[in-house]
Amino acid sequence: MAKRIDLDAPGTAFLSFWRERHLCTLTTLRPDGTPHVVPVGVTYDAGERVARIITSGSTRKVAHVLQGRTPARVAVCQVDGRRWSTLEGTAVVRTEPERVADAERRYAERYSRAPRPNPDRVVIEIAVLRGTGNAVFDE
Repeated sequence: MAKRIDLDAPGTAFLSFWRERHLCTLTTLRPDGTPHVVPVGVTYDAGERVARIITSGSTRKVAHVLQGRTPARVAVCQVDGRRWSTLEGTAVVRTEPERVADAERRYAERYSRAPRPNPDRVVIEIAVLRGTGNAVFDE
């Protein structure tokens, strides 16, 4: 059963889950409103309530974030067995070198490896507005 996560006090199990190494998905909206879902690596800073995705600036996901409504509504999700969690919010694309370097550092920390070099790298930053998950995060 899905439950809303209190982002002011998410609990240690929820925070640990978002630090473990998991492949995630990002859902953006195409111009016609249909969902576009792709696999991504995500880091989550609960203190700032920001999820970050590093990617090339020429990807469809970046184009979807940049099109139409600003900021764009998106969701990231991860699943591990019966545990799952979704973070929803608004996304912007950041190109500033210091933001890209910070996101790369966070990615390397979570995924235990540095991302491959990419001179076209950008960061999709998601201001997290809602978190959901299943009952395993009850503490």
